[in-house]
Amino acid sequence: MGLILMEGNEAIGWGAMAAGCNFFAGYPITPATTIYNTMLKLLPPSGGICLQGEDEIASIGFCLGASMAGMRTMTATSGPGISLYSEQISFAIGSEIPIVIVDVQRLGPSTGSATKGADGDIQFLRWGNSGGLPVIVLAPVDVTDCYVLSMQAFNLAEQYRCPVFIAANKEISMTRETLELDGLNLPQTGARRTADANTPFLPFGVKGKHLVPDFLPIGGQRLVRQTSSTHAADGYITTDPEQIAQMQERLDAKLSTSVSEFTYYDESCTAEADTLVIVYGVTARAARAAVRMLQESGNPASLLVLKTLWPVPEQLIMEKAATYKRVVMAEMNLGQYVPEIQRLLPGKKIDFLGQMNGELIKPGQIMEVV
Repeated sequence: MGLILMEGNEAIGWGAMAAGCNFFAGYPITPATTIYNTMLKLLPPSGGICLQGEDEIASIGFCLGASMAGMRTMTATSGPGISLYSEQISFAIGSEIPIVIVDVQRLGPSTGSATKGADGDIQFLRWGNSGGLPVIVLAPVDVTDCYVLSMQAFNLAEQYRCPVFIAANKEISMTRETLELDGLNLPQTGARRTADANTPFLPFGVKGKHLVPDFLPIGGQRLVRQTSSTHAADGYITTDPEQIAQMQERLDAKLSTSVSEFTYYDESCTAEADTLVIVYGVTARAARAAVRMLQESGNPASLLVLKTLWPVPEQLIMEKAATYKRVVMAEMNLGQYVPEIQRLLPGKKIDFLGQMNGELIKPGQIMEVV
């Protein structure tokens, strides 16, 4: 396809299609609406389905139903819609329903400023479910990330049978830039593991060392039970503490013990630096410029760009920060991810730069803190 000029939201849609997405449902909301527009152009001609729900709750519900029937589904919204998604997110976690959820973040709280970017939903994406169980959250930096991480998100949702969030930002999603597909190292398309339809089937049962159940679609030849209530491996509601504990521990372990397999990041290291700058999302672009200018001025710093936010890539952060005397964390909120850095690096000097005023963090601000 060569060079294409597109905005981040369009790249998310094209990446979803490359990953095999065949169902999208959403409700118009700035700044995520152009994802819906893109899917409306791409899905029907390829045999897929694109729906506008009557609201956000209906839209994610459509996606969960389609996913349980075996389709690869995505929805997209912004902060106010994520709030409405919360109950269905819990359903997807507890009943192991694959779905990709794009949150194009805008300035909050509440309806906030629809045309101003922020990273104010980072904690809510992790903890916005009623059980507190883990989810996967990926954070793109640019249009290329929007494409590639969308593909990764689908693979992870299918592999781990869970919701996977793309934590975008208005400033990434509505900025047009060049996407160069030729030469990109794109992931192979993966799929959820299908159960043998001719053997006894436990809809939430696992075998051997596997932590993720095999899949059979609702509406197929075999009876498949599904419930949002606390259940055992057979899909029936249970109040047995031992069965409940086993299920909860497995739901936690299937992601928390596997994060090294989907830890995505970029780095720029300078041997003589004693400061490591840690960022994610659109702020990484300012940080790259700041680190380059610091190097030119004789005050070098290194850079770590996190693209996997949840589960926290603990091993990566501890290893990359080990040799530095000081860490600078910058994010477009008042401090939602920096507590994780402080938790992992006790005794390390950590300086924080945060703002949530509708403006981007500028390279000069990062330089000042460094």
